[in-house]
This record gives sequence, structure tokens and C-alpha cells, in this order.
Amino acid sequence: MSMAGQHAADPLLIGTSDDAALTQRVLRPLWSPHPALGWLMIPAALGSLVFITALCYTFVTGIGVWGNNIPVGWAFAITNFVWWIGIGHAGTFISAILYLLQQEWRTSINRIAEAMTLFAVVNAGLFPIAHLGRPWFFYWLAPYPATMELWPQFRSSLTWDVAAISTYGTVSFLFWYLGLLPDLATARDTAPTRLRRRLYGLCALGWRGAASHWRSYRIAYLLLAGLATPLVVSVHSIVSLDFAVAKQPGWHSTIFPPYFVAGAIFSGFAMVLTLVIPLRALLRLQDVITMRHIDNMAKVLLATGSIVAYSYLLEPFTAWYSGDPYERYIQLVGRPAGPFAWVFWLTIVCNVLVPQVLWLRSLRRNLVALLIISLLVQLGMWSERFVIVVTSLQRGALPSSWSSYSPTLIDACLLFGSMSLFLFLFLVFVRFVPFIALSELKLLRRKEPVETQVSP
Repeated sequence: MSMAGQHAADPLLIGTSDDAALTQRVLRPLWSPHPALGWLMIPAALGSLVFITALCYTFVTGIGVWGNNIPVGWAFAITNFVWWIGIGHAGTFISAILYLLQQEWRTSINRIAEAMTLFAVVNAGLFPIAHLGRPWFFYWLAPYPATMELWPQFRSSLTWDVAAISTYGTVSFLFWYLGLLPDLATARDTAPTRLRRRLYGLCALGWRGAASHWRSYRIAYLLLAGLATPLVVSVHSIVSLDFAVAKQPGWHSTIFPPYFVAGAIFSGFAMVLTLVIPLRALLRLQDVITMRHIDNMAKVLLATGSIVAYSYLLEPFTAWYSGDPYERYIQLVGRPAGPFAWVFWLTIVCNVLVPQVLWLRSLRRNLVALLIISLLVQLGMWSERFVIVVTSLQRGALPSSWSSYSPTLIDACLLFGSMSLFLFLFLVFVRFVPFIALSELKLLRRKEPVETQVSP
């Protein structure tokens, strides 16, 4: 067989002889959890407590405890917001778009990606609220009928963000929960204790696997997939317009919407790999998350990383071609040679140079190397958002208004605490929810020949 034929023959499912064995295999982590998951929850819960404490301290004291100043009015909070909302894009991409394109390799990872989306949206939504200054009035941003005529200011980008996040979060939750129903019913029927059977039965909403249930399920799932697909483009395009509609040099660019969307999918797939690779090894899921899944995700990472690299090249060219001296300074001098030049070059290394090694098939299938690459991409994408936000503000048109920026301890606690909250929510999800789409795997088992060897 040719090498190309061998690559195409990589299985999506390994070593499961029947549906009963597959059910037992996939649901085993729910009934017999790995001890390491419990130990990981402890530092994640402590980090989440730090995040909640820093957030409450900010609410009580005010955002003066952050490093923000004039003219750097946007800094860590908006950087974190854009980073987290971008991470959530891979879940919708894997679940909705690949479902519509009938890409079966999404099956074993779509549930993990969907849950990742929800937890990332939770984190993302907290930062604009904290940035309001008076977060207890956050409901003013919603278009609710107000008897006092306090209507939302639609010229404010914060109002756009509320519409984007709430829509994206609602559709993503419905899509995730609808896909869970058959597997929650399976968990109900196989749970070892009466309490678990009742809890999973309550969450399954009376699912019995009747033909009418499946018919309604497939119609609703297809409709939600079609509804969720445009959100991949619309949500981060709206977030990018927070910057693009401003006349601030470094932000006022028409390339931002496609540039932000590609970067969001890029960082989202990196996060999926960051979660899947350790989980696959810890719970020994090599038979359902095979090297074909890993290789395909690495290819998407390479493709979106190349689009991001092209955007990085286009930004300074557009600034030079525009003839605007302020835009030229930001793009050609301020970022590559300014106070945060090291962050700019860190972004270039992590997002442009590092992903190019994925052209090598051996590295796309080297799990340790791929995990390191995905972590570096996460670092690079956060650094990119920091460069866009901070370096554009601290060096404005008037040198007399220039200022330096440095984050405070509260800024750091909010950033790393949000990561802990994300990890804690993900571990709780893995512990109590069927995190692999069992019903879709059973359908896949009938379509594809099942290999008997163990994937590396």
C-alpha cells in the first residue's frame, strides 16, 4: 500500500466489538473516575477562588486597582475578553460547521469542544461587566423595555458585545444540551445507583429512543447547526468591530473581522488540543480519540495559523500604503521597536514560526510536541491581543499624551484565576457528563471498519 493510502486508512475508532462494549468504554470514567481528576480539581478550585476574590475586590474597590491609566483605558480586561471569546469559536466550528460538512472525524471531540465553548464564554462575559466601572448596572446594556427610558446606547461597542455573547452563549448551550440527550438517557439506563439514575433521567427530559424522538432530534440538531454556523463569523466580527470602528491608529482597519475570526479558530483549536491530549492519555481514550483526530486538528491549526501569519504581513503593508504617519508609526515602529517590542516578537514567534513545523507529519503525530505547540499558540494569541490593545493606546498621536502601562497583582489574579475557573468547570464536566458523543460513535461504528490494534 502507498504511503498516501496508509494515511487515509487511519481509523476513527479502534477495538470496540459491539455497542455494549462501546457504551461501557465511554461511560466508564463517569462511574470509575481517575483519581488524578480529583487531585486536579483542588488547585483548579483554589485558583477559581482567587479569581472570584479578585473580581469581588474589583467590584467593591473599583477598576482603579487595575493597571489601566490614561490613555491606556483598555488593557488586561479587554485582552482577556477577546482571548476567551476567541477560544470558544473552535467548539462551534467543530460541532456545527463540520457536522454540516459531514466530517465524521469530529465525532469523538465535538462534545469536549462544545463544553469548552460554554466555559470560555462564561469567562469572556465576566470581563466586560467588570470593565463597566459600575457592574451592578450591567442590565442597562440589554435592550429591555425601560419605564425610566434608560435605553441602551447602541453607539457603544459594549452593547454589541452583550448581544454577541448572549446570542452565542444561548445557541451554543442549546446545541450542546440537545446533543447530550441520547447519552444522558444511556447514562440513566446504565448508572450503578438509584440516585444517579434519577438525576440523569431528569436531565434526559424523558428521552426513550423512540423513532419519533430521533426524528425530532435530527431535525432540531440540523437546524441548530445551521443557526450556529453563521455565529462563527458574526460573533468575533462584532468583537473586532469594537476596535475597527474607532479612529485609533492600530485599530482602524477593515482586515480586523476576517483576521479576528481566523485567529479565534486558531486559538480555539489550540485549546482543544491542549485539553484533548492530556485527557486522552489520562483516561486511556486512544481507542476513541485516535491519531486521525489529532492529525486533523493539527492540520486545521496549521491552516488557520497560516491565515493569521498572512494577516500579520498585511497589517504593516496596509499601514505603509495608507500614507498615514500615525498608522505607520504604530505598525512599523511602535509595535516592533516600542516599549512592548518583546511581546510583539513573542507573538510572531508563537503564532507564525512555531505552527509551521506542523507541515511535518511526524510532528503532527508527536503528542508531546503537539501539546507544547498548542500551549505556545495560546501564549502567542493572548500576546497578540495584548499588543493590539495596549501598544495602540500607549503611543497615541500626541507624544505629550504618551504613557507607560504595567499590570497590577489584581490583573494577574484575574487572568490566571479565569484559567483556573475554566479548568475547574471542564474537570467537573468530565467527571459528571458523558464527554464523548456516544450515540454518534455507535453510528460511526456501523459506517467504518473498526481496527483491532491500539492507537499510539
